[in-house]
Amino acid sequence: MTTPRATLRVSRRDFLAASAVAAGMTMPARPAQLTPAATRPPDFVIFLTDDQRWDFLSRMGHPVLRTPNIDQLANEGVLFTNAFVTTPICCASRASILTGLYARTHGVHDFNTDFAPETFRLSYPAQLRQAGYHVGTFGKYGVAVSAPPPEAMGFTPLPPGDHPYFRSWRGQPTHVTRIVTEQAVDFLRNAPADRPCCLMVHFDAPHAHDYALRPYPPEPDLESLYADADFPDPPLSDCGFFETMPDFLKNSEGRRRWGTRFACREQYVENMRDVCRMIAGIDRAVGAIRDALRETGRDDRAVILFMSDNGAFYGERGLSDKWYAYEPSIRVPMIWRDPATPTPARGLPVDATALNIDISPTLLDRAGLPVPEQVQGRSLVPFLRGVSPASWRSDWYFEHLFRHPRIPRSVGARADDRWTYIRWIDFGEPVEELYDRQADPQQARNLAADPAFRDILRQWRERCDVLRAEIPASPRTDY
Repeated sequence: MTTPRATLRVSRRDFLAASAVAAGMTMPARPAQLTPAATRPPDFVIFLTDDQRWDFLSRMGHPVLRTPNIDQLANEGVLFTNAFVTTPICCASRASILTGLYARTHGVHDFNTDFAPETFRLSYPAQLRQAGYHVGTFGKYGVAVSAPPPEAMGFTPLPPGDHPYFRSWRGQPTHVTRIVTEQAVDFLRNAPADRPCCLMVHFDAPHAHDYALRPYPPEPDLESLYADADFPDPPLSDCGFFETMPDFLKNSEGRRRWGTRFACREQYVENMRDVCRMIAGIDRAVGAIRDALRETGRDDRAVILFMSDNGAFYGERGLSDKWYAYEPSIRVPMIWRDPATPTPARGLPVDATALNIDISPTLLDRAGLPVPEQVQGRSLVPFLRGVSPASWRSDWYFEHLFRHPRIPRSVGARADDRWTYIRWIDFGEPVEELYDRQADPQQARNLAADPAFRDILRQWRERCDVLRAEIPASPRTDY
């Protein structure tokens, strides 16, 4: 496979020159000393949303949604326009974000499995805590039904309650987005001034309340937003395309949930308005936490990440939710705001592929800590410094091994430039799909059975197997 160059509009020479001027010093020997903000361990703020795909930001061109505070992070930092998760389900993806490991290695494929202790010790919260960071986690853990080790993640649970989005908080029913925001602000205000902090803000929004009459309930004071907004029909949502799909997708859990959310146009439009309202609440939360960073004197040294644990179908292919290797499911927003990024590189998009397994090594590298050799992701710090690495990944392995009677399991490979290969593994003979995203960006035409693409299919079938063989398997992984 060829390795494309990562696109950046700032040369290394321009970057280093700008950094040296900004720091008021001669050219440093180590990039970590490029600016005054990098002379002490940075603070970290990680915003992690749930089921928010890459195009649901105004910075990414959404026709309705407005996200000024998140857009500001992109204006101040680096926007990865090709960011993906290696497993599009929250339990596995969040485990990969924390550890930098593929699900095949960390072994968390379902909601009843937690980390093995030796695996959790590799996680960036555990590593940062050991290095002296003050660590706090608020909102959704998502890796297992049990809470995470409080001594490592500083996890503060939501108030008790049965509704996923409304709990009693400070004497009144409150949306969990607001609760998590206020918990995070309190954490910053009470954090010890002499220690760097790592704040993890894990929103439940905009994940659906499954099978509820109103699956995407926003904060009450945002009800009037987007009241007149209209939305085009999602791609590949017509009955004709749906009938071309295999029966295991037509009868899947994603189709069942589609029936409760997007089965008629009026239902679809109102639910999309609610999704936008929920993300508007997230954007407001980002603004409030940025204000708290400024109030506590931490904003000028805070490295801020905004991303999601996976994407989502909103009626595309006649489906809802995620789980599969199609673009709406695997592609997510990713923004890094780093005060050490030189001015010429700020606000520029990067088209190199970034993965959820890159988060942990990036945070550890940026903190000046060694990255455990077991970690499979790669540090994105060069991109945050305005530098394109000499080589970068050109393809990557996809997997979804969660066992569910109506969610077929699959693996695959995605090439940056063109091809997506999918293999459905729960059948006597694997079912394959091959898409040319250059000619077919919506992935509407499966080329796997076309004799003209027999050699390309074989190439990607073999490449998928090679990529899988390179990833050590946990005893919990059965494929």
